[in-house]
Amino acid sequence: MIIQHQRSILLYSIPFVILSIPLIAMQFTKEVNWAFSDFLIMGILLFATVFTIDFVLKKIKTLKSRLILVVGILALLVLVWAELAVGIFGSPFSGS
Repeated sequence: MIIQHQRSILLYSIPFVILSIPLIAMQFTKEVNWAFSDFLIMGILLFATVFTIDFVLKKIKTLKSRLILVVGILALLVLVWAELAVGIFGSPFSGS
């Protein structure tokens, strides 16, 4: 069984793994071209998401509530990411 400390370490390592994918891809192809600001913004989004999920997992006791909140947090992450990437809502923050 995973203890709470191990779960936190695993959760907080996920953003590093995700951010390493474009960093490694930039070494092999010109198709991936991220600036420092791209890494910074995505890092903030990912770490804020992981922090919020970790908080929910520590404070909420029922499995149903945990599941609903974690799915909602991940859905919000996907919507913000999609808006920043392609501008699905047409806000001033969109990339288009």
